[in-house]
Amino acid sequence: MDMKQEGLVKRCVLLIAGLFIMALGVVLSVKANLGTSPISAPPYVYSQAFPLTMGTTTILMNMGLILLQIVLLRKQYEWIQLTQIIAVSVFGLFIDLTMPLVSWIHTSNYFVQWALCLLSCVVLGFGVFLEVKAKVTYLAGEGLSLALAKVFRLEFGKAKVSVDCSLVVLGVASSFLLLHRLEGVREGTVAAALLVGTIVRFYAKHVAFIDKWLGNKPVEAEKAPAVSATEPKPQLVITIAREYGSGGHEIGEILARKLGIAFYDSKLIDLTALEGGFTPEYVKEHEQKLANTLLYDLYEQNYAYVNEEMPPLDSLFMVQSKVIRDIAARESCVIVGRCADFILKSQPTFNVFVHAGKEFRIDRIIHNYRIAPELAAKELERKDRERINYCRRYTHKTWGDAANYHLTVDSSLFGTEACADLIIDSVQRWRQSR
Repeated sequence: MDMKQEGLVKRCVLLIAGLFIMALGVVLSVKANLGTSPISAPPYVYSQAFPLTMGTTTILMNMGLILLQIVLLRKQYEWIQLTQIIAVSVFGLFIDLTMPLVSWIHTSNYFVQWALCLLSCVVLGFGVFLEVKAKVTYLAGEGLSLALAKVFRLEFGKAKVSVDCSLVVLGVASSFLLLHRLEGVREGTVAAALLVGTIVRFYAKHVAFIDKWLGNKPVEAEKAPAVSATEPKPQLVITIAREYGSGGHEIGEILARKLGIAFYDSKLIDLTALEGGFTPEYVKEHEQKLANTLLYDLYEQNYAYVNEEMPPLDSLFMVQSKVIRDIAARESCVIVGRCADFILKSQPTFNVFVHAGKEFRIDRIIHNYRIAPELAAKELERKDRERINYCRRYTHKTWGDAANYHLTVDSSLFGTEACADLIIDSVQRWRQSR
């Protein structure tokens, strides 16, 4: 058996193990009696309404999801994905096989039920982790999400949320229609929807022995190229983080003009769009902002179910990071925003944070950005909050913390021209001291 065949065998073994553990997670959720995961809710209801096992109803429903993929994709359907039929058949069989293993579990204590529910999420998450690591096929729910994303040009995360919500609605409607009561969908369903993907991500970060067993090479952190004594002196790169309305953009422009170097702010939008295949409108709408880190984390955990897909904001950040690194390696420049100080941490840059008093900033955004006076304060708070969340998400640092910068300046005290001169003087002293 050559290495390729051995690798395939290992992946198939991993897939089977993952399906078995996922099945165990499903039956534990059934025993908890607080509701199953979204994709298991309809099969559970049908197993209660008809003389069929839950494994059988799981297989039948997933066959329907596979048929939907074929209808949606038509000629674009990759027939190799019919391997999903084998996977869902084995998964359904394992559900029926594992059900007797937990038949002894009976409880009406609500706290014990929650303990079982959370245990089922942990077990189910590990099964999904193994299934994703196997890279052999998808289960039908994820396959349908990918099909919807491809046909309707949706983000995978939105497609998966749509599929999960549809399955929950189907479970609720089927429960009232067939059983005349609510079964299979309860608080445990919500817990599974919110937690399982996050648990999968946890395993992906902390469980390394699977990759070793599969022979996967570890992903090494990107290293900056070493600079030899014969290479030219590194470029002068100044990064400017700024509070909304503080005049950071204007200060950056003055700096670049006085130093005779390039200036990058809105120009980065077009460069990022060109590099990543985005539209400039998409980049402008989504860069440097994150409304709520918790909600984004809950949304992003949907991507843990597939290997090929990356959350869109993460993809945008990676592309923009490459653009910024390429610019900094090519020429001296001033870069405004985009967490450039963090992105360029492996090379010498002079990092500045521009801030100002609230009233000063409100006055600026009213007169410079034409924001209605009654909306100015809320707009200022929203913009700053988005930048705080964005910085925390991608750098794990506190935006505006003086410890993260070489210099912080209050533009309301000095004005933009004097701030630029102050920064230039500080940069000269910094370069002399190095």
